[in-house]
Amino acid sequence: METPLTRLVGVRHPVVQTGMGWVAGPRLVSAVAGAGALGILASATMTIAQLRSAVREVKGRTDAPFGVNLRADAGDAAERVRIIIDEGVKVASFALAPSRELIARLKDAGVVVIPSIGARRHAEKVAAWGADAVVVQGAEGGGHTGNVATTVLLPQIVDAVDIPVIAAGGFHDGRGLVAALAYGAAGIAMGTRFLLTSDSTVPGAVKARYLAASVQDVTVTTKVDGLPHRMLRTDLVDALERSARTAALLRAIRHAAGFKKHTGMSWARMARDGLAMKHGKELTWSQVLLAANTPMLLKASMVEGRTDLGVMASGQVAGLIDDLPSCTDLVDRIMTEARATLRALPPGG
Repeated sequence: METPLTRLVGVRHPVVQTGMGWVAGPRLVSAVAGAGALGILASATMTIAQLRSAVREVKGRTDAPFGVNLRADAGDAAERVRIIIDEGVKVASFALAPSRELIARLKDAGVVVIPSIGARRHAEKVAAWGADAVVVQGAEGGGHTGNVATTVLLPQIVDAVDIPVIAAGGFHDGRGLVAALAYGAAGIAMGTRFLLTSDSTVPGAVKARYLAASVQDVTVTTKVDGLPHRMLRTDLVDALERSARTAALLRAIRHAAGFKKHTGMSWARMARDGLAMKHGKELTWSQVLLAANTPMLLKASMVEGRTDLGVMASGQVAGLIDDLPSCTDLVDRIMTEARATLRALPPGG
């Protein structure tokens, strides 16, 4: 199925696996790429050395195109961009809008730039700066999210920009792909659906919690890092919702120290990144500090399998998923269902 997305990045199918921290590592990304979709490495939880090693591991597993997701406001963003360029990575994706200069640097090196956005004005801005495409995530999506549903946000963005738009938030099957294409999107991006595959390295106990969840078991909280964050409702999330501000800050300091140890970052570097997070946002310093919760609480579940101590970012679509196919089987199933859905549409609309 050829669309502006498949032509832009050179994949066979208009399906993207999002860059989920601690989840989107070399094994999952190479499996997605091998299935003919676009896999994206999550670099925010990797050191510089780990990122280069991960990129080379994916290249050793597959010749298919793949991407790397990075934080545009990270203090070492320039070093990570250099790795992407040096290693010949096809796509650079961003959770926050990259600067005009960063976009130009990547494009000059032949890298396709695809930021993720959650509002029309952000899409218009990055398109004007030269972004090649955008991922549009509606409120149904997992992790940090907004409050506008995909069905409202997606057509708004499609009408606002003339670059390919990739729909995210609430997608898991071929019917969703056809719906996104009908809105004018060039493809779909999925996180939770790819997390719940046999190729995902997420521990079995954590996958079981996702599979057992209903749609009502997925909630949005600001208690993890001060920003709206969609995740599975657990005893830990309920405890965070009830906790006093002082207790939350003490917990955040502990996790900040853990993240500092894992990444080798200095406190000064973490402070600079905190300042970058505040730029353009009404965040208090308490909220910036609370943001240190996220990487380590996600690691506790996605790497260590601690469903009691970790948080599990999740799209609402988790409540509709009940199996763990391989990435190849999943992508094949999505494309087969999409074609069948298109054939079943009444002739002439």
